[in-house]
Amino acid sequence: PSSMFWEVTNRRQDEKTISYAESHDQALVGDKTIIFRLIDADMYWHMQKGDENYIVNRGIALHKMIRLLTSTTINGGYLNFMGNEFGHPEWIDFPREGNGWSCKYARRQWDLVDNQNLTYHYMGDFDAEMLKVIKSVKDFQATPVQEIWHNDGDQVLAYGRKDLIFVFNFNPKQSFVDYGFLVEPGAYEVILNTDNVVFGGNGLADDSVVHFTIADPLYKQEKKEWLKLYIPARSAVVLRKKK
Repeated sequence: PSSMFWEVTNRRQDEKTISYAESHDQALVGDKTIIFRLIDADMYWHMQKGDENYIVNRGIALHKMIRLLTSTTINGGYLNFMGNEFGHPEWIDFPREGNGWSCKYARRQWDLVDNQNLTYHYMGDFDAEMLKVIKSVKDFQATPVQEIWHNDGDQVLAYGRKDLIFVFNFNPKQSFVDYGFLVEPGAYEVILNTDNVVFGGNGLADDSVVHFTIADPLYKQEKKEWLKLYIPARSAVVLRKKK
């Protein structure tokens, strides 16, 4: 997690950049997209609801987390190539001499994300809500990103941006109960959770719970208090400080 955070924030503050999880090359020249690297051939066999396997569930979970980390650490703009937001299974290849002027891959299969019996819409729905969160903050890209915590052993990362806190648990098998971070005192509500069942998650946490910070005399002068959360394995959550 510390390496990932370094990669997405390693820039001069006054130098605006465009952040993206995957480039157009991966869709245009036949390279594997992130979702295909995560799920591979199972994309063709196990994307129907009720027929998902471990590889598919893992891939969808990480797909959401990768995009959330990339988009919420921007300092200029966020770029997505059409279809990648819902995990389109194939690349784009326009008719040319090298493929016999074939139109087979000169398309995007929008029906995949529209089909509620398939799991593609989980990623598409999450992407839409993720963008709503970013757009809800005025000048989001101009606000500083401040690391709150990272522990590479636990594979946990937390950072803040204005009134928002982003918490990631990349651990593949261990969930954490009452995992604590020092933040500004107050009450925090969950506004986005990759593990929400509406996004294909397991729904292991109750997102209706308002989280109140806990005072600690040791950090009174720093004006920080403990925010303790339950963070399931391979999930991320966004919290907003209540007014």
